[in-house]
Amino acid sequence: MATTDKASTSPTRDRLLDAAAELFYSEGVSIGVEALCRTAGVSKRSMYQLFASKDEVLAASLERRLPVYEARLASGAQDAGTPRERILHVFEQLEKASTEPAYQGCPYLAALVELKDPGHPASVVAHVAKERLQGVFRTQAEEGGARDPELLARQLMLVFDGASARAGARIETLDGLAVPTVTTLLDAAGMR
Repeated sequence: MATTDKASTSPTRDRLLDAAAELFYSEGVSIGVEALCRTAGVSKRSMYQLFASKDEVLAASLERRLPVYEARLASGAQDAGTPRERILHVFEQLEKASTEPAYQGCPYLAALVELKDPGHPASVVAHVAKERLQGVFRTQAEEGGARDPELLARQLMLVFDGASARAGARIETLDGLAVPTVTTLLDAAGMR
């Protein structure tokens, strides 16, 4: 990324990344530079002084929102006692988020699906986000005594991403669906 330390904390950069996160999530990654700059209230010249391309803006916006996204999923999980309860908590948070009117599904899954290019800078960030969540599931599965923690983590990701996509597309409501589904998986895996 073509930024200096000063530029990485500039108000212009912040406005651009805020606008990018909002637009890419609500409209998709094909949003044009003109619309992005107009929404952010910055000139294209300013954008290109901070970032080499729109692709870099998208990647930086996804990277910037990752701590907030992860914190939202884990919110209160530290209070959940067992590894099983911590996993279920993530899916409770997913069910809760899916009821919000602006919910469009997982922004990282959406980026991967829309971009289709694993080498795209935003795909790289999204892939890391997905790996991190799977790692959390794997760690909790190990701590909870699952027979095959790696398999369970992959299964949980399948449920998480499938539920996110279906709820984001307004095909399915998750209330009372994701948590019982995950409970069945945890029981089958021998999670305590």
